[in-house]
Amino acid sequence: MSNTVLTNARLFSGVDGAVIEGASLWWEEGVIRFAGPSGDLGGVPDGAWRIDLGGKFLMPGMTESHAHISYTNNGPTELDKTPVEEAMLHSVANARLMLGAGFTSAISFGSVHRIDVHLKQGIEQGHIPGPRLVASGRDVGATSSNADLHPDHARPQMEGLGMLVDGPWAVRRAVRILKKNGADIIKIFLDGEGLSDHAPPGQLTYTDEEVDAAVSEAHRRNMRVACHARSAAAVKQAVRFGVDVIGHANYLDDEAVDLLRRHRHRLAVGPAIAWEIEFLNHHDSLGFSREAVLDKGYEREVEATVDAVKRLRAAGVRVLPGGDYGLNITPHGTYANDLQYFVERFGMTSTEALLCATRDGGAVADPNGMVGTLEAGKHADMVVVDGDPVADIRILQDSARIAAVIKGGRIYQGLMDNNPYERQGAEALALAIGQANGAGAERTAGH
Repeated sequence: MSNTVLTNARLFSGVDGAVIEGASLWWEEGVIRFAGPSGDLGGVPDGAWRIDLGGKFLMPGMTESHAHISYTNNGPTELDKTPVEEAMLHSVANARLMLGAGFTSAISFGSVHRIDVHLKQGIEQGHIPGPRLVASGRDVGATSSNADLHPDHARPQMEGLGMLVDGPWAVRRAVRILKKNGADIIKIFLDGEGLSDHAPPGQLTYTDEEVDAAVSEAHRRNMRVACHARSAAAVKQAVRFGVDVIGHANYLDDEAVDLLRRHRHRLAVGPAIAWEIEFLNHHDSLGFSREAVLDKGYEREVEATVDAVKRLRAAGVRVLPGGDYGLNITPHGTYANDLQYFVERFGMTSTEALLCATRDGGAVADPNGMVGTLEAGKHADMVVVDGDPVADIRILQDSARIAAVIKGGRIYQGLMDNNPYERQGAEALALAIGQANGAGAERTAGH
């Protein structure tokens, strides 16, 4: 369907918060040619497909800005224990789920092995369905950082998730290895995590010289840099040395907010609050008591994040959805929960949350400006929704309400089914045959 017109749509273009009733969108060869009021549509060539959306909501594809497609719904300390062959199989399914949920772009925040790079290649070559992926490699962290997951006496094979490197030249070498292996973006750990006894939030795990080496080497090789930075100290270190996407930024002081404000045109922040919220809700499934979770500061961290996001928005800093999905308490396919958190926790309107997920996320995922809004000249990446997410943002969590996902003019349906390639029963076979030759099926009495 290289030349297609969608009509009778409620169009949310993502350019601003407006919803246009009675709108049309025309794409040709995967690129949008028109998006706006139907009365302004013209120049469509003869023979174009025309599809009446029946008043359904048409919006840009969303961006998952803190993606871990290669995570296999393991616990937070089990991320590197799935064999690479099994992890790859899961990752193919995870990419399908992400696209099926309406997320047509993704920024990776760390990959197990080299899965992201090969997954991206498979998606771009049309072998598997998935989002446009800014692919990363393994995490880069210092000895005794949050990337250093296992005790020394275990002597584990750390080839899966973390690259433990110390010193500026070793860090540069790690970046070069990631470049050689095809990564678009690198992820570095600047401070720790509440679960880590040896690397808590606020304890910087890389020196300024090491961070400078990582970022300058990556930028010199046309790669971008994402980081784990929970504390104000880590955020300030990230901004000063040019990190492009800052993950978490839970605890901010005035100096950190001012730095982010002054550099807001070149960076973005993803609070990734889903992990903390779900840990508080499901700590027992991970073997933690309520008292232990509170002692590790996760309730305070959620409260601090709410305050931080309000300050970031007031400072004009882009805040993006994406929340460490791919853990057992934040499983793949539930990415749209973040938009509910943006509304209920951060006090955004549904429209503001949608703009974060579409316009702002797209601008970070693709600096060339080809995704995130439905405008002429951009990729035909969009979601058809049976319902109104402006009225209720939770609609986007219901796979049954995602009527279709379109990426580059290719139309996808049913990607979030357990097996989207399987159809049950004789009726399904009859339908498939009927599509080819007009045949039907009927039930007959047994004998």
